[in-house]
Amino acid sequence: MTVEVVDLIGTVVARYHEEYEHAAAEHSLTGTQARVLSLLAVGPQPMRKIANCLKCEPSNVTGIVDRLESRGLVERRPDPDDRRVKLAAATAEGARTAEALRTSLHFAREPLGKLTIAERTLLKELLQRMLGGTAE
Repeated sequence: MTVEVVDLIGTVVARYHEEYEHAAAEHSLTGTQARVLSLLAVGPQPMRKIANCLKCEPSNVTGIVDRLESRGLVERRPDPDDRRVKLAAATAEGARTAEALRTSLHFAREPLGKLTIAERTLLKELLQRMLGGTAE
């Protein structure tokens, strides 16, 4: 049973990544660029925090932010709490692009739409438990 569940989770993850890469490409972005843009659409982030989310070195994030900035999707701002720190933030165009990416992810949305609200809530709680978190 555990092997079957692990295989199913792997299949879901692989299909999600495939669709995410396809959606990103439709906006001339890599999957990683799209992920950074999605993180920044929530709010400005220091480069180090972005690197932690991506599980990569901050120098990699600098290059990603540079490319997004050159397209007008991201801007750098000083951190109001610590002027030594630069925050990356989505521009208005970047936020629109992130929203377009999010709404184009049919694979993630359509199967979840087949579940009742109670089933989605249970799935969310189970996934949070698996990740060591607690239900909100």
